[in-house]
This record gives sequence, C-alpha cells and structure tokens, in this order.
Amino acid sequence: MKWGMQHIEGRDLSSLRLLGSVGEGINPEAWMWYHEVIGGKRCPIVDTWWQTETGGIMMSPLPGCTPTKPGSCTLPLPGVCPEIVDAAGDPVEPGEGGWLVMTKPWPGMLRGIWGDDERFVETYWSRVPGKYLAGDNARQDKDGYYWIMGRIDDVLNVAGHRLSTIEIESALVSHPAVAEAAAVGRPHDVKGEAVAVFVTLKSGEPNDALKDTLRKHVRHQIGALAAPDDIHFSAALPKTRSGKIMRRLLRDIAAGRETVGDTTTLEDYTVLAKLRDDE
Repeated sequence: MKWGMQHIEGRDLSSLRLLGSVGEGINPEAWMWYHEVIGGKRCPIVDTWWQTETGGIMMSPLPGCTPTKPGSCTLPLPGVCPEIVDAAGDPVEPGEGGWLVMTKPWPGMLRGIWGDDERFVETYWSRVPGKYLAGDNARQDKDGYYWIMGRIDDVLNVAGHRLSTIEIESALVSHPAVAEAAAVGRPHDVKGEAVAVFVTLKSGEPNDALKDTLRKHVRHQIGALAAPDDIHFSAALPKTRSGKIMRRLLRDIAAGRETVGDTTTLEDYTVLAKLRDDE
C-alpha cells in the first residue's frame, strides 16, 4: 500500500489463486486492499495465527470453506482448543478481550526450552495454571471468530482504561494518508501511560495540521482516550527480517530511553538511527 500502485499496474495477476498473511496481525484496511488489489476480489485470504512455539498454524480460515472477516484469523484448526480468559484464568464473556490460552495439547506442541526447563514453565504455564499462555490478547465475537488484539505487553493502560494497540493502529491506517502505524505507551505522570504512535504516510506532508487530523480521526473511530498524545512520522518502522514491528524499540524511543536488549533480529539499523535523530 505504501509503495503505491505503480508496482501493480500493468502486471498480470490472474494466476494467483490463494493469498496468505503471517507475522503481524493484518488490519481490516490492509486486508481489503490485499483482497481487492492483489487478489482481484476472487482469491481467498488465509489470515493465520500461530507462533514459532506452536510448531504450525493454530487458527486460520480454510480457503474456500470458511467465510472470512477482514482482520480476523477466524476459527481454530482441528485439534486446537483456544480459550480467552481474564487475569484470574476464568473465561470471559463473548466480545470481551482477554488472554489467549490453549486448554488442551495440540499437534506439534512444544515440549520445553532447550536447557531451561524453569523458563519454559515460567513463561508459558505459570500465569494461568494448566493452560498454555500464548502471550496475546484476543476476543471472540458472536460467531465464534477470534480477533487477535496484540501482545499482552502491548495493551496500554490509559487513566485506568485498557486500550488495544491493534485497534489504535487499525484506526490510524483507515485514514487515507496513512500506510502503516505502530502504537506504544510511554510513562505519563497523570494517566499512567500516554499513547505514542509512529506513522508512515502514503501521501501528505508530515506537519502539525496532519497530526491534529489524525488525532481527531482516532477520537472519532475509537474514543477520546485513544487519541494519541504523541505522533511521530517516519519513513519506515523498525522490523525484524520476518516483518514484525519491534515495538519494544519504539517504546524506548517514545520514553526517551536508551535501547537495551537484543537487536540482532532488526532488519535495518538505519531506521532506528533515523528515528532517534528525529527526536
């Protein structure tokens, strides 16, 4: 979407039969673009949810069989038993957000972490005893479809209200000027956390007027609490080589901290340097 139509126009895409999506959750705006522009409104989109740890895809539409919804990974595959629970481990009501867990063993289930059994138990099994904690927030709609809402660590607590980063990012990307967005939290003395967003544009000049327009757009889409406190424009976002946005690095930048931890999976170090230079 960001690169424009010139790379697509004049190409014969008629041989495409099936489209896939992995890595980052795909927002509804990007899903529709993918479906209409790349798939010609005829190719099923397999929007998958899985992890390295799960050894394979866990939730996904079966192409040609499962009715899809833009932005949803739809339903679990056979042998996969997900559940959405609260912090106490109790199932939540349909439509409510919570922690995504697996209640039963599945095909390809992980058996440990090499040389670190304690970390295996602590990371995946200690917070919700007897259930595998995926580390993602999710909700299940009235049709039983699952919607991934971002990592547990990516949920923002603004003035006592929990906000999903994916919802804020999807609201931003629904604006015609925005190609890509990432939302993170930074410390705030009054609200606990403030919303900071990093935005890559498709069109328009990065200026204060556009910042104000995007704040109003998010406020209209979600509500006043979700309106970004800080908006940073960037030509690109820091990503791993598999395409995941490294929000941990963006949190450090938003908070004015030095970057700590492993950055070996970062695809392009110049993106991080440019973001710091702009601060």
